[in-house]
Amino acid sequence: MPAMLDLDLLRSFHMIARLGRFRAAAERLNKSPAAISVQVQRLEAVAGGRLFERDNRAVVLTPLGQRLLAGTTELLRVHDRLMDELQDTGPAGEVRLGVPDEYAGHVIRDILPVIVARWPRVVLEVETAASGVLTDQFRRGRLDMAVIVRPAGGEHDGRYLVATTPVWVAAPALAQALPDILPLALHAADCPYRDAMLEALTSAGRPWRVLLASPSAGAVETCVEAGLALSVVDRSRVTPAMQIVEALPPIGVHEAVVLAHPSDGDDAVGAIGSVLAQHFRL
Repeated sequence: MPAMLDLDLLRSFHMIARLGRFRAAAERLNKSPAAISVQVQRLEAVAGGRLFERDNRAVVLTPLGQRLLAGTTELLRVHDRLMDELQDTGPAGEVRLGVPDEYAGHVIRDILPVIVARWPRVVLEVETAASGVLTDQFRRGRLDMAVIVRPAGGEHDGRYLVATTPVWVAAPALAQALPDILPLALHAADCPYRDAMLEALTSAGRPWRVLLASPSAGAVETCVEAGLALSVVDRSRVTPAMQIVEALPPIGVHEAVVLAHPSDGDDAVGAIGSVLAQHFRL
């Protein structure tokens, strides 16, 4: 009888690949690290080789692991969608979701289609704004859920999604010859990166001036790429036209979390929160 892929093993494999650590995946799946290791060994036996290369800090996919990840992503989606349709127990209702501007493209392109396909009875209303604005709207009850970015190690409410590493960036010419008074492209007034960059420069005694202030992450990044100003962005958003500026005061690690109000009846909010936790990337 030919070997078969176990869906539970695949879900653990996908979680490890997304988080990059066995222990983090075990915590997210409420399993022990030993159990996760056994599951990987069982899956490797079926796949016919090693799926991860491991060191003391993280794990990375082998070429075989990359093929398995790419080949089984849609399999899990189809399975979950079919089970929802067969059982007809999927959540329903209207959900107001807030997302920071810089992540709106990713959420709309990569995550909303999963939600729409899996739970057709859920009606989503998505709003984009700075994290501070979204937090305020959530606390006022104007949003059911909100993805926000905030400094790590502070508040503990919300469901953790991913850590972010903000870095100073500029076009190469500007990065290599910083002026005495730094021209800045600032994010929206309620964006945590704006506060972090101004506090870092003020503490270091570095003079600055505002060249651009915009709620649009795209406008800020375009201004940087054009060589007009410096700014702070997630390391994952550094483009080939940008250079990381190591000479400026470092910005502390931040985190992306999803805030959610508990819902009654069909748990549409909880279901969407689970999808965000599974698929959110920087």
